[in-house]
Amino acid sequence: MRRRQKPPLAKRHGLDPARVRLPEDGGWATIRDHLVERLPRVPAERIDRLLAEGGVVDLDGPIAPDAPYVPGGAVWFHRDLPRETEVPFEITVVHRDDDLLVVDKPHFLSTIPRGQHILQTALVRLRRDLDLPDLIPAHRLDRATAGLVLFVINPARRGAYQTMFHQRRVYKEYEAIARFDPELTLPLTIRSRIVKERNIIRAFEVDGEPNAETRVELLDRRDGLGRYRLIPHTGRTHQLRLHMNGLGIPILGDDFYPELTDRSVDDFTRPLQLLATTLEFTDPVTREPRRFRTTRTLRAWTDPDGWAAGVE
Repeated sequence: MRRRQKPPLAKRHGLDPARVRLPEDGGWATIRDHLVERLPRVPAERIDRLLAEGGVVDLDGPIAPDAPYVPGGAVWFHRDLPRETEVPFEITVVHRDDDLLVVDKPHFLSTIPRGQHILQTALVRLRRDLDLPDLIPAHRLDRATAGLVLFVINPARRGAYQTMFHQRRVYKEYEAIARFDPELTLPLTIRSRIVKERNIIRAFEVDGEPNAETRVELLDRRDGLGRYRLIPHTGRTHQLRLHMNGLGIPILGDDFYPELTDRSVDDFTRPLQLLATTLEFTDPVTREPRRFRTTRTLRAWTDPDGWAAGVE
């Protein structure tokens, strides 16, 4: 396997620079011409400004605005960052050693940069705040879901821990708060087929061979609400939210199911009451058992007024 070239630009805000490979069969006169065509969402004037400032580099350093096209070459630059609303909740470190970092992610914070969420993500915050530039997540949680996320500190161990999650060798538990239905017999195991289409924000359950499985247990109930333990045996997009909705007890604060609602990015009230509470596995490096538990609770259960007000 050919090793990927090390970027000639240092990380900025914990982010690697963007890399643009120059095709072997390119017919462009200059690198600038290729970038204008390759990056249609970036105004040509912005590309010209980057080049004039020395912000586009190859392995030899900044390239000139009229630098000739080099088939098979590559250039790097730092993307412009979107304006972001600060997520006013802290990340809690649950465990740290030479290889692993386990944290409790708050609601409303994405795990990794994506779309309009770049600096306000768990990965970028942790790289910056803990001075861990090579940190990488072994798995992800939805932006709306709080709880445990495992990151890999040691680059040499990334493959081992990421593969462990990909091969479903990690036992996970979640808790959720939803309406209590006295006619629903629990525990039960739900199996269905879930599909998620590109560029469509919600996933859907459809007829066909099941590809998603969740065990649902009732832990407690009071005041018309239930506290549920959810144990996923698969990891489909929005699986837990869809399965709870399919039972007729959608999770409190869910903006996707049963109906898609439009929430402002700076509205931190009524967070989704879904919490990743447990990660348990045999360490693929040390072969020792590992078990981590969340430090968080779900506000709709412990402090309903605080939940409605957006208190973490």
